[in-house]
Amino acid sequence: MLGGGILKGLAVTARNVVEGFVSKERLTTVQYPEERVPQVEATRDFPFLVFDGEDPMAGLRCVACQICEKECPPKCIYIDKSSDKKPDATGKPQFYPARFDIDISVCMSCQICVEVCPFEAIKMDVEFELSTNDRFDDLLYDKHKLAKSNEYYNHVHPTEAAAVDTKLAVERAKAAARAAAAAQPKPAAVSPAPESGAQA
Repeated sequence: MLGGGILKGLAVTARNVVEGFVSKERLTTVQYPEERVPQVEATRDFPFLVFDGEDPMAGLRCVACQICEKECPPKCIYIDKSSDKKPDATGKPQFYPARFDIDISVCMSCQICVEVCPFEAIKMDVEFELSTNDRFDDLLYDKHKLAKSNEYYNHVHPTEAAAVDTKLAVERAKAAARAAAAAQPKPAAVSPAPESGAQA
């Protein structure tokens, strides 16, 4: 029949339109902001700094190695290394960032900073609603604004965070074992006894 292909195509389109109003799974539009699509775990928006414990500044994992600053393509990360050291999560004295800023208005969310960080200190956030009514709101985030807890990291990226926590737990256990071994007193060296019956 002439035009049969067109009629079949129109029938498929009509069926999809009707099912789109009936089936919740087929709906592609949500009434934002009242309705929200659940965040996908692999979502990446802008970086944040992970800290352990209760104090954000004392628990920052970042040791100011500046690898992320050097590797950042748009050069939006600015780090100043401290002159002194503080103990990290394993108790080892480490440098820390005296200044750690990220210009969010320049960041392209490429995640290279996350991939090159050897200390699992910087991760990608899922927060995307950064617009405000304040035209002077600064998008240059400092370390106080960037710091978020490991619990938050586990909440937004549970699979990845579980693997990172397992790896860090193994490293901390090894460090504790080394420290315990170093703290044990070493046995005193025993001098050899003189041979009996030695002639003068």
